[in-house]
Amino acid sequence: MRQPPSPLPLGIIGAGIMGERMLNAVLGQDEAPVRVVALWDPDPAARERISARFPSLPLVADAAAVVAASECVYIASPPASHLGHARAALAAGRSVFCEKPLAVDLAEARDFVAMAGDRGAVNFPFASSLGVATLARWIAEGAVGTQQRLTIEVAFARWPRGWQADAAGWLDAPQEGGFTREVVSHFLFLSRRLLGPLRGLRAQARFPEPGRSERAVDADFRAGAVPVVLRGRVGETTLDDHNTWTLEGEAGAVRLRDWAIAERRGPDGRFAPAPDALPNERARPIALRRQLEGVVRMTRGESHALATLTEALEVQEIVEAILAGGMTGR
Repeated sequence: MRQPPSPLPLGIIGAGIMGERMLNAVLGQDEAPVRVVALWDPDPAARERISARFPSLPLVADAAAVVAASECVYIASPPASHLGHARAALAAGRSVFCEKPLAVDLAEARDFVAMAGDRGAVNFPFASSLGVATLARWIAEGAVGTQQRLTIEVAFARWPRGWQADAAGWLDAPQEGGFTREVVSHFLFLSRRLLGPLRGLRAQARFPEPGRSERAVDADFRAGAVPVVLRGRVGETTLDDHNTWTLEGEAGAVRLRDWAIAERRGPDGRFAPAPDALPNERARPIALRRQLEGVVRMTRGESHALATLTEALEVQEIVEAILAGGMTGR
């Protein structure tokens, strides 16, 4: 009988929110497709917190030790450090699984993607979302018909969200942070993955508080042939985090609500969730497990559904154009 492959040795750089989520996804399940062989964060307090919660976790002295111990390096550090760690991992023959955005400088991101090829991927969990899979099935079955328009709406009571307060130093800075990079990027990836290339952008972003990230964005563009309207706001809702991705056509409409819930519009004009829809707190661990399975396939040179570096760069190009309030060619 053929033995199942042994778990992939995964190293983690960054012990913040996303690093901890990934640890939970690996250590909180039986027969995980990866095993964490090393973790490092430059902040002693972060290392102490992680060590207290996961006492058996192998903490190492620096990023180089993470690279040396692993076959794939998961980079969950702040954006300005992404490319330095990614280049070091690739130079050592490792694969890279990186948080978005790839970099804070677009020219550097373009150079990296041109060099890296298919040896890396970016953590856009919609690539492994059960709710997104339901949407894709509905669209393929004709629930929307001829696609006419897409509306993306994101709203937050405050930014950063309450659970991100410890990372406010960079998450609310105009160079690295803001909800367009942190949240809207996921819905741009979803639009690119399901509908086609993003182009023809016209956008405006508002930065009313000096030294802080945007508080409003408005944009229109196309995803494939579909016109898209995007609206993002901070402070116009009491909800911590609310979002909808709504695709309408001549035959009907479908949407993804609050990150995970696939809904379909009925004859009465109301949206109803899929019978098996899960709220995000239950759907997220499943998506991360599927992401990790994709990481294994990517590292072993097999086909996978993860967001490619090229897709992530295309998303970042649109994100930065939105924040610049500029226009891209049609």
